[in-house]
Amino acid sequence: MAPEQLAELEQAIRLARDVNASAEQRRRREAGLAALIDATRDMALRDDLDELLDAITCHARRLLNFDMAYVSLRLPDRGSYVRNSDGETTANSVGLEIDSGFGLGEWAQTKQAPFWTSDYLADDRFPHSRKIDEVVSAEGLHAVLAVPMSQSGTVVGALYGAHREIRHFTPDDVSLLRSLAVLSAFAIEEIRRMGRIQARAADAEAVGARLAERLGRMERLAELQGRLTGLVLGGGALRDVVETAGAELDGVLVLRRADGRTLAATGELPVLDPDCTVKAIADSHATGAPVAVTDTVWAAHVTTGVAAPGILLLQRESPLTSEDGLLLYAAGQTAALVQLFGHSAGAAAGPARDECLDALLTTSHPPRGMAERVRRLGLDPDGRHVVLAVRPEGAKQGEAAVWASSYSYRHYGLKTVRGDCLVLLLPGTDASSAARAVGDELSRFLGHPVTVGAAGPAAGLAPVAEVYQEARRCLDALVSLGGTGGTAAAHDLGFLGLLLSDDHDVEAFIASTVGAVVDYDRKRSTHLVATLEAYFTSGSSPMRAAGHLHVHTNTVSRRLERITELLGPDWQKPANALELQLALRLLRARDAVCRHTDNTGEGAGTQ
Repeated sequence: MAPEQLAELEQAIRLARDVNASAEQRRRREAGLAALIDATRDMALRDDLDELLDAITCHARRLLNFDMAYVSLRLPDRGSYVRNSDGETTANSVGLEIDSGFGLGEWAQTKQAPFWTSDYLADDRFPHSRKIDEVVSAEGLHAVLAVPMSQSGTVVGALYGAHREIRHFTPDDVSLLRSLAVLSAFAIEEIRRMGRIQARAADAEAVGARLAERLGRMERLAELQGRLTGLVLGGGALRDVVETAGAELDGVLVLRRADGRTLAATGELPVLDPDCTVKAIADSHATGAPVAVTDTVWAAHVTTGVAAPGILLLQRESPLTSEDGLLLYAAGQTAALVQLFGHSAGAAAGPARDECLDALLTTSHPPRGMAERVRRLGLDPDGRHVVLAVRPEGAKQGEAAVWASSYSYRHYGLKTVRGDCLVLLLPGTDASSAARAVGDELSRFLGHPVTVGAAGPAAGLAPVAEVYQEARRCLDALVSLGGTGGTAAAHDLGFLGLLLSDDHDVEAFIASTVGAVVDYDRKRSTHLVATLEAYFTSGSSPMRAAGHLHVHTNTVSRRLERITELLGPDWQKPANALELQLALRLLRARDAVCRHTDNTGEGAGTQ
């Protein structure tokens, strides 16, 4: 073949090869673009970051037939770390932290450009890291291509493709992987953006839930404040306020004066340091809010302006919320209002109430118009009332008088002062209970005991003066007997009460002392009363009593056991025995009078 023909043939072959290479390159590019489209479609369907990264590494590996592909993400303050991989043969790659400035990926992220090497461990163009080299060696990798993943100038991380043989990457390889990295960065940032939106939505929902919960607590607070206001307007006592607020706060609530004396309580508190209590009053007054005394006790100050400041103490195990703090503070202010209203009402109506009761105590024939006058002051003139004579055992009669004005007003009664005594006229039928209630509350208020004599009930207004005299006699008897600081009505004083009482109620005295034995004899036809008389007559000797009764000693012993069951184990104590003997004598005298009356009636009928 001629040289010219041979040259033409070689030229034709070269042209054919170029055409074939161009066609192959075009085919590879078309395949790469198709793979990118598939990857984009797949990534668009992912809404979870881990699933997205799995898809990215899987598509990157298939895109350029890598042996391994992996993704590193930026750390907030240092370098990056391998988050996901595909095609790995060891567990060393995922989680690997890459220090700033080391490895191809860090260079790619810093320079915002792709970097590759045909043989990683043998290439000294970039700084090596021992940790990275160990992973590359363990995986048997040689060729590595790293491209940055960035979105709007913000570096997200790096996308890697690696081969276990030496490989020289073409510009098309680099361009294709970089395109995938750009799409991946967009998808990663989109998922993160959605995550932030969801987090903000969750935060907003949580805030809404907290606001709804707080609104509920505020509604509860408003409802309780309404109830507390109703207590004030309805003339409720401090105990009513404390019990209502304590139930709502789910704890033990105690109202104390500044000196530590309890005015009302729903339970017992642990022992508190007095200095801490005083400091709590000052701190609560200064801040206008409850303060913590201990880990489980909170305090709110109570100030009326007319009395010494007090403190409201709450104990409970759960922490005190801000709404609970408002509730506790409101309870303290309500307690202050109750005290203030009591003082004001008592002071305002004091003179009229004093004059009215003075008039009733002066005469047993109330003047005309007294019933209407009493009715206007809130009492029932036809009702039943008890009278209390109260002697404060100290030099605080002025404070006691102010308290008595408030107490009588709150309990629809009257109050006055007679000498060194306070006199209270209160609705009711149980003089003893009324005396104990007044004695307990006034003692707490003053900080020292008070002595209370009581009498009644008086039906209507006419007997009030006589009942008052009986109450004074009970008071004087208590003091004479060494019962200062105690409370009693006539029937509480045994046979002394019988002597002190205006009506000398013998039947009531007999019933209260030996009545159980009398009833037992009547129902069972026994002889316990006779045995009791014989026992006392014989000097408390069962043997001599048996001789007097003409029965066996064992019989007397059994009867005495029955008497003990009826009267209690203390009936032989000197004071009780004295009252029993007096009751037996009165019983015998009453029976004799009744028999005489019956006989006289029979004789008159016969004649």
